[in-house]
Amino acid sequence: MRDEESVILFFCMYSVGKTTRNPMREARYSDFGKGARIKVYFPRRGSQLTPAHFSINFSWKDYCPTVFRNLREMFNIDDADYMMSICDGDGLRELSTSGKSGSLFYVSLDDKFVIKTLRTSELKVLLKMLPSYYNHVSEHENTLVTKFYGLHEISVKSGKKVQFVVMGNMFYTELRIHRRYDLKGSCLERSTNKDDIGEVTTFKDLDLAYDFHMDKSVRDVLFKQISSDCAFLESQQIIDYSLLLGLHFRAPKHMTALLEPPDAFHMPRRPNADDHDGSTDHMDCSIPPKGLILVTHEPSSVKTAPVPHSRGSTLKAFSVGDKEVDLLLPGTARLRVQLGVNMPAQANRNVSSQDNSTSTEAELFEVYDVVLYLGVIDILQGYNTRKKIELAYKSLRHDPMSISVADPKFYSKRFYSFLEKVFPPDT
Repeated sequence: MRDEESVILFFCMYSVGKTTRNPMREARYSDFGKGARIKVYFPRRGSQLTPAHFSINFSWKDYCPTVFRNLREMFNIDDADYMMSICDGDGLRELSTSGKSGSLFYVSLDDKFVIKTLRTSELKVLLKMLPSYYNHVSEHENTLVTKFYGLHEISVKSGKKVQFVVMGNMFYTELRIHRRYDLKGSCLERSTNKDDIGEVTTFKDLDLAYDFHMDKSVRDVLFKQISSDCAFLESQQIIDYSLLLGLHFRAPKHMTALLEPPDAFHMPRRPNADDHDGSTDHMDCSIPPKGLILVTHEPSSVKTAPVPHSRGSTLKAFSVGDKEVDLLLPGTARLRVQLGVNMPAQANRNVSSQDNSTSTEAELFEVYDVVLYLGVIDILQGYNTRKKIELAYKSLRHDPMSISVADPKFYSKRFYSFLEKVFPPDT
């Protein structure tokens, strides 16, 4: 284990344990901002205030501990379980890919939490927006924005600092996530190099060859929340955020086990790419997979565990008379349908104008039942001077509509409009 990781683990355990000993209370104005932080020096040999440890000497800052404790409480994150997840003796699992900014990502071994290292600019943005973020999360139990649970900084004698935030992992599920997409609504440089594709590749806008149809009531709730979240981010002058979308494809109903998606899903498909050759060597894809069943939610007789990182109630479905529903899947337990998690949908492949096939077999091949997991991520980029210069420079060379960077109002509108096409209403 690297020194940085061991310090992170030790720090989280001490920090959360110290905060937990204080009585719960409502967050006050003084719990936010520059003054709401605790700094402690941890010599390796220990001190009157700190225990001895096996890592290097370090200092740590715990930012706004009361606020983040209350946020964990909102999402029913037990502090003891949180501490065990982050500070498990086996350490953290580092993701193989880092962010474009150079941030490192770690996942707790139980997959419940993600730790991301931050640039100083990102930390400042989070601290500035924290009061509004806290209010937004408190008022909107179905919010799709990233769930933040802790904000910390570690510094060592050499002067090196590691700033990091602890977040909820939106892909914490018993179902396998077959495909991941990061969707912004822009198209310039928004495709994946096929040479870089691996098992856990996160694809981009131009790689998405499907739109997703869902129950009318579920879709209505989804877009009402997306609208609220976009308005919040716009009010905070935030840009560059995206919808992280995870897909679990269901096997055809005549198959008894969950399989890999058919070959058509293994390589990204651009909306105007040539069609496949129709081969079905991998499996019989002419049979439409019907493995998703919505049933009335009956909490008094059937227990469905609440989904981690979600506060919202069970969603209602128009298809069953606007009653709360659970999702049944062959070979799995009953799953609670909540906004952003366990959301059933039908994935339809976008047929290009060149092939324009109308055969029944081709249409059946292009429809798959999927379970969706989604949330709004990367919400710590402010529309600062550097981004304004980037926008001006790229606008001289490219269509301003196509580039990712944009002013917050336009970014929000474009993002929402793009998602309306990804999740079109049924006509």
